[in-house]
Amino acid sequence: MFIGHNAVGFASKRPAPRASLGVLMAAPMLPDLLWPIFLLLGIEHVRIEPGATRWTPLDFYDYPWSHSLLMVVVQALLFSGGYWLFARYARGAVIAALGVVSHWVCDFLMHRPDLPLWPYGPRVGLGMWNYPVATIAIEGVAFIAGVMLYRRITRPRDRIGSIAFWALVVLLAAIFIGLASGKPPENVQQIATMGLAGWLIPFWAAWFDRHRVPAA
Repeated sequence: MFIGHNAVGFASKRPAPRASLGVLMAAPMLPDLLWPIFLLLGIEHVRIEPGATRWTPLDFYDYPWSHSLLMVVVQALLFSGGYWLFARYARGAVIAALGVVSHWVCDFLMHRPDLPLWPYGPRVGLGMWNYPVATIAIEGVAFIAGVMLYRRITRPRDRIGSIAFWALVVLLAAIFIGLASGKPPENVQQIATMGLAGWLIPFWAAWFDRHRVPAA
């Protein structure tokens, strides 16, 4: 899943209005933010295999530390615990933890059975990526709902709060449309580099969120 994770980030602002959208966006993206780092370090591996699923040509055959259920729960505890120590906002910490775990749940819907329950344990996945129309519908509807919810509960206090917000929405939608083409990347290095670019999204979200205020 791609923009479905961002949808969770946007929607998380409602139950945790005092939390920065940057934190709330980073939480459901966290396994995917760690994954390219693990790829570059040789801790995890991926193969480019056209036809692996009808949606993506990537074969996620080895990512036990970033994407197994057990390790995602560990990530959730560490991330939310760190946030609580920094912000002392208990509700925000709980929502952040749930956001991290939501990543695995969303991926479980989309991935073929390649998600480990624990490192090198049994693998599961419902394989929705083999149904591109359903994939687009699920992620698209979730993304629109998350964006509209965030827009309804906040309002811009200046032009940055409006323009930067919509610019990120358009960028994420454009990337998702590009992914729908299913064009294989050239190599694993390119995959990791593109994955590292995802780190910009939480910082971008934190930036414009500071320029928005709760709606009346």
